[in-house]
Amino acid sequence: MLAGADVIACEDTRVTAKLLAIHGIKTPTLSYHEHNAAQRAPAIIKRLKGGETVALVSDAGTPLVSDPGYRLVGQCIEAGVALTAVPGPSSVMAALVLSGLPTDRFFFQGFLAAKAGPRRRQLAELAAVPATLVVMESAKRLAAMLTDAADALGPRAAAVTRELTKKFEEVRRGALPELARHYRDAGPPKGEVTVVIGPPLAAEAPDAAAVDALLRTALSENSVRDAAQLVAEATGLARRDLYQRALALQADRDE
Repeated sequence: MLAGADVIACEDTRVTAKLLAIHGIKTPTLSYHEHNAAQRAPAIIKRLKGGETVALVSDAGTPLVSDPGYRLVGQCIEAGVALTAVPGPSSVMAALVLSGLPTDRFFFQGFLAAKAGPRRRQLAELAAVPATLVVMESAKRLAAMLTDAADALGPRAAAVTRELTKKFEEVRRGALPELARHYRDAGPPKGEVTVVIGPPLAAEAPDAAAVDALLRTALSENSVRDAAQLVAEATGLARRDLYQRALALQADRDE
């Protein structure tokens, strides 16, 4: 496929050049990534409409999964250009399979917000999703994300996977608080990271301490009313009761 293409569009031509050299492929390359997608797309579409074959590859994993290639595919469809997909390595599916967690229903979140406040709000929203969660994260933010996930989701089983389908593939399994402690102590791992988090624990009302922790997290970035709403959606508890508790926690914090 790559050898037969007229040009290969890739995130980083230097990374793709190494792969092509291993296989003796001499197809020319051009860069197509998040920062130049808008400028590159018209020229790529023009080449495709002119009868050329353009292959799209990513530096790691599957193109279009947390990758700007989806915009190019949309533009190809709008332009009436024929396209197809060639299955390849996928960190999402590989992580899910290796995690040991339920695979009958899963939710792909992709990357969470980089900043703590928005990230905690996203995790609060994900708490009620009745499925295994698959999250992509940068190594340097991993410990902070796991800590926030433990606060928002509780001691769910999880797996941190890195460098999947590569030489230094690794999977570390444990409860979210345990994994958070490990990466706080050990520091950021090397390579590409995908985290799999088990579905909600057996349905039972969270204890008072867990509810307070969720409310404090929500209150750090929201009004009392919005914090109560977020936690109500995440836990299924009555919003009115949560609002009264949030008011008390807010008063304690303001003293």
